[in-house]
Amino acid sequence: MKKLTIFLSLISLGVWAQNPAPAKPQTKAIALVGGTIHVGNGTVIEKGIVVFDKGILTAVGDANTAFDRSKTEVIEVSGKHLYPGLIAMGATTGLVEISSVRATSDNQETGNLNPSVRALVAYNTDSEVIPTLRNNGLLLTQATPQGGTISGSSSVMELDGWNWEDAALKKDDGLWLTWPPYFAREFNFDDFSLSLQRNTRRQEIINSLTQLFSDARAYSQIKNVSITNLKLEALRGLFSGSQSLYIRADNSKDIIEAVKFAKQQGVQKINIVGAEDALRVADFLKENNVAVVLGETHRLPNRQDEPVYQPYQLPALLQKAGVTVALSYGEAYWRTRNLPFVAGTAAGFGNLDREEALKMITSTPAKLLGIDKLVGTLEKGKMATLVVCKGDILDMRSNGIEQAFIRGRKTDLDDRQKRQYRKYSDKYEIGDK
Repeated sequence: MKKLTIFLSLISLGVWAQNPAPAKPQTKAIALVGGTIHVGNGTVIEKGIVVFDKGILTAVGDANTAFDRSKTEVIEVSGKHLYPGLIAMGATTGLVEISSVRATSDNQETGNLNPSVRALVAYNTDSEVIPTLRNNGLLLTQATPQGGTISGSSSVMELDGWNWEDAALKKDDGLWLTWPPYFAREFNFDDFSLSLQRNTRRQEIINSLTQLFSDARAYSQIKNVSITNLKLEALRGLFSGSQSLYIRADNSKDIIEAVKFAKQQGVQKINIVGAEDALRVADFLKENNVAVVLGETHRLPNRQDEPVYQPYQLPALLQKAGVTVALSYGEAYWRTRNLPFVAGTAAGFGNLDREEALKMITSTPAKLLGIDKLVGTLEKGKMATLVVCKGDILDMRSNGIEQAFIRGRKTDLDDRQKRQYRKYSDKYEIGDK
């Protein structure tokens, strides 16, 4: 009996700790009335109306926008703000749960050249991390593989679903390449110093990349392949333009060399990820129409002679230089939820219009990911993936997400941290009594 009691207790604890079930499909048209609509393309509509049915936006406009009230659930949101669901690029959300527990990490494979690896099938919709992102307005993520020189392909996932098949919005949107740097950073745990060491294997890695891409380009020209080569098949989309190549590179010289390599190999869509030195080569990036997905900017400068606030100002400086900029939070899976505040910092320190900063985490990522016809802005005909916020979504003091809809499904905003708050609030209220 004692064993049975313990067993039942463990089951009850497990049930209590589970994430909310995925939302059910929308069954009735919904109208959000009276809120300030931030479209995501720079436009703001005061006291506007957003109507959606069957997961699709059917009307977005001012207070005079007509809709059938008799067949619509009207939700008053006066004084609130409506935003498109934010998009986290280059994230490991759903792939890593506890980084120090290897069994919960499924973000990389062994080997150096793994173009056929797909992050899609490793995506865990039951991750405790996912609800914490939704609570800051992030409703879409790019599940991204790590490790090796070619990590594999990423996929765009909705942050609500029973399994990866349900959550997938766009499968295998692009391949991830880590360009071999001239210098490798080494951390000394004895004195906590950071030093730069010459990368002695660099040319060897570039040679192997050249051979692989040359083979893949030739393979892509074969119309009827008798025997499928999985590695070469995975690279086919780079040459047709159906997939993007995301290149991780920070040093200015590495960025230039990586872009030239990709263009020489016939890659159609190139994006630089991380790009700490992007400002030094802004003209080159603009001339070659290469977009930048910045890594974490809540950091100190990398050089002693750089202004202390330069990482905060970098998004605005790049945009003013004519470079297309999207923001990410690197691959820090838990901290990805702070992405809207990165955009807020870029606006505050870079003298950047807040709507322009918003575009860096909504419409611009949507374009780079090839999903801009579906999401990224609040426009008629697109998916009803949006949030209702009590204040400025880019400001951690006032953001307060109150409602979230993914394809029109009203998503539960409970999460592990809210449960912990309720648990210990109850504990100390009882103690005070």
